[in-house]
Amino acid sequence: MWPTVQARLPAPPARVVDIGCGSLGGFVPMLIASGYVAVGVDPKAPEGAEFRRVEFEQTEPFTGLEAVIASTSLHHVGDPAGVLDRAARALVPGGRVVVIEWDREAFDEPTAKWCFDRLEESEEGWLHGLRDDWAASGRPWGEYVESWANEEGIHRAEALIGLLDERFARNQLERGPYFFPDLVGTTAEDEHAAIEGGVIRATRVDYVGTSR
Repeated sequence: MWPTVQARLPAPPARVVDIGCGSLGGFVPMLIASGYVAVGVDPKAPEGAEFRRVEFEQTEPFTGLEAVIASTSLHHVGDPAGVLDRAARALVPGGRVVVIEWDREAFDEPTAKWCFDRLEESEEGWLHGLRDDWAASGRPWGEYVESWANEEGIHRAEALIGLLDERFARNQLERGPYFFPDLVGTTAEDEHAAIEGGVIRATRVDYVGTSR
């Protein structure tokens, strides 16, 4: 996703924060290598001056940022409205928010089965767990996945888009492939072709907005 994210950022040396960078540092290494002044925020972030090992809501407020990135992190936070309020206050006028999200409601049964058919059996991941738990539950897919998402506290993509639109001027909203990194022998192009052919639904949401 780095080329996609990079194309939506202001030019370096812009100041950028990556919300939910994870244990590998998210986009921060690529940002710094490209000349950005970057900080990653996540309770599981690596150690180092360019990281804050805390939730974004709890870190010292940022100011003067030219961009904020949130890649598949907003659907997990407890208070997405509060996180986005903080992000909006941290951005300079005209600053950008670049969001990559997952649309849980588009994860219908044909899409799920398409993914499950492409899992590597020697590995174990979140899709493996979903497949096995669903089979054991004996419930219809729609009922099962809705219950799972609610238990996991996964926010709906449309609700997140609404919160973003309340705080930012929308520049871009696109949908695309999401699952391919977790599937054996499957590329982004393969998943895109399945989406275009009506076999599965697009579950990745790409949002770009500008600070008002």
